[in-house]
Amino acid sequence: MKDLIFVDFNNADSQGRLRLNLKGTKEDLKKKSIRLRHGLSLLFGDGCELSVTGIVEFSSEEKIWVARIEWGEIIRITTDD
Repeated sequence: MKDLIFVDFNNADSQGRLRLNLKGTKEDLKKKSIRLRHGLSLLFGDGCELSVTGIVEFSSEEKIWVARIEWGEIIRITTDD
């Protein structure tokens, strides 16, 4: 399983792409030595219960990296606690 990169599912742009500009997102990318580039596939999660695979692209409108996801493919993370 891929490492989760933190995202806030409420932090989406007008096209429904997740913005990758939050502090927690940047920290995860740095800690895992991931450099964003167009077309990169990553696993994103909210750190609590939701995850989804997304494709990285650059938003020329906002000048930030975003991830295109399929909202219907978000899954609940189950833990064995």
